[in-house]
Amino acid sequence: MTPRETLVADDVRASMLAFRDALKSHQQVINRLNVYPVPDGDTGTNMALTLDAVANELESVDAGSDMAGVCKAIGHGSLMGARGNSGVILSQLLRGIAERFAALEAAGPTDVAEALVSASDLAQKAVVRPVEGTILTVARAAGEGASVANTNAASLLAVLEGAQHSAADALARTPEMLEVLAQAGVVDAGGTGYLLLLDALLHVIDGRPLPVAPLVGSLPVPASVHSGPAEGVGDLRYEVMYLLNAPDETIADFKEVWAGIGDSIVVVGGEGLWNCHIHTDDIGAAIEAALDAGRPREIRVTDLVEQVVEERWVREGAGAPGAEAPHLGPPPATGVVAVVTGDGVGRIFRSLGVHHQVVGGQSMNPSTAQILDAVDAVDSDMVVVLPNNKNIRAVAEQVDALCKKDVAVVPTGSIVEGFAALLAYDPAAGLSENIAAMTASAERVVAAEVTRAVRDSMTDAGPVREGDWIGLSRDGIVAIADSVVGASCALLDRLVTDEHELITLIEGEGSTGGDTRRITEWLHEEHPAIAIEEHHGGQPLYPYLFGIE
Repeated sequence: MTPRETLVADDVRASMLAFRDALKSHQQVINRLNVYPVPDGDTGTNMALTLDAVANELESVDAGSDMAGVCKAIGHGSLMGARGNSGVILSQLLRGIAERFAALEAAGPTDVAEALVSASDLAQKAVVRPVEGTILTVARAAGEGASVANTNAASLLAVLEGAQHSAADALARTPEMLEVLAQAGVVDAGGTGYLLLLDALLHVIDGRPLPVAPLVGSLPVPASVHSGPAEGVGDLRYEVMYLLNAPDETIADFKEVWAGIGDSIVVVGGEGLWNCHIHTDDIGAAIEAALDAGRPREIRVTDLVEQVVEERWVREGAGAPGAEAPHLGPPPATGVVAVVTGDGVGRIFRSLGVHHQVVGGQSMNPSTAQILDAVDAVDSDMVVVLPNNKNIRAVAEQVDALCKKDVAVVPTGSIVEGFAALLAYDPAAGLSENIAAMTASAERVVAAEVTRAVRDSMTDAGPVREGDWIGLSRDGIVAIADSVVGASCALLDRLVTDEHELITLIEGEGSTGGDTRRITEWLHEEHPAIAIEEHHGGQPLYPYLFGIE
């Protein structure tokens, strides 16, 4: 394709969606680069969730809308949806770009260069104590590279290439600026994520493919993950985040109060609405400062020490079904119990916030008593149960009447639906809010699985013989083949459409590296735009589980 000379509104929209896709495909890689794993928490996850919020906001803007409408959606979506330190900084970078583009019909080389500089400046001002060797360094380099290219009367393509080359060079040098990165042998996680924005812009204006994420296992494990819970991660225990409705003139004093009680402070927004992030030991003071300035809402508190313990627990494989991670700090308002099978599946559920697991599945349905015991073991007074199998749902729904706690069931019929439900889980929210959000999230994923027939049968997909490989969806058996790869590809061929963006593949017992590679190669050939995430689940009977989103 011929490179575009300007960016119009639809190009900006497409760039944000491509950036979202790139962050999703690199999410686990960026998480692995995180050396603390705080103060940024799961950087890749936070950045991806922030872009999800932008994408959701863009859905409300009609195709063909002007630049102002698209930029308003980007600014508002990123502000409201920002997660974690890295997500809040990213939101400010996106707002800086959006504000510069909003008054234009089309953005040329000079506009793009100025927007990248403006984004860097806004992000720098939002951080109370900026640190070199972070996303701020990479963003500044992007603006500088774009500006240098623009002084040479460059094309839009040359300006973006200048930004990308300078940002990539700065990212490579981040270990020289932060000793903790050098010790871990990694580059900055947030900067890695921001570089994908420039890749997305080049993808839209020049048709360049988005970068393919390296295998997570090929990356070094940051040394601090193996240390004790407080080593190398700072002394401040809690991350406090909230949206603040307050007059703009009160924010300077608000920042001064926060500067005295914490660190990793980022405050972004304007026109009466602010997204605020701090690490502190004094949760009460962090919230009281907001009450002096205005009205806080959507308050989220994370125990950073518990987060480090949890991360180490998951990485060291202690998350087998039924095993429980150490619990530190106050219990969440709403806890989660999940029915799981497979050691890898158990670790994934634990990492997504499940507080207690019950071993069970297709061939070993747990009893009501087992689920009740798990609910009783959760410290919270409100508990969500994820049955993750349609045969277990009715049993799980009996627990509420037998328990003094408030218990409700999200009707997940598969492991991948359980994963999807947990992406909407908010431990600080009430039971009804969680049930509504988690159910809606689970319903958005198309669940599929491959197993082997244990008897002859006649199905809507044709006759099945004992030993055949069969692919199942919510509609029952939809694919039959003489190999697990054949059944998997036929199943995916029936279910995947051009509207889908992500496929999660979970390997179980009976899967092999060669079979997985053949399935993913087929997907890349048939659906090159779809991102693929691979996980080891270890579930019996089902070599492959798929979640299509």
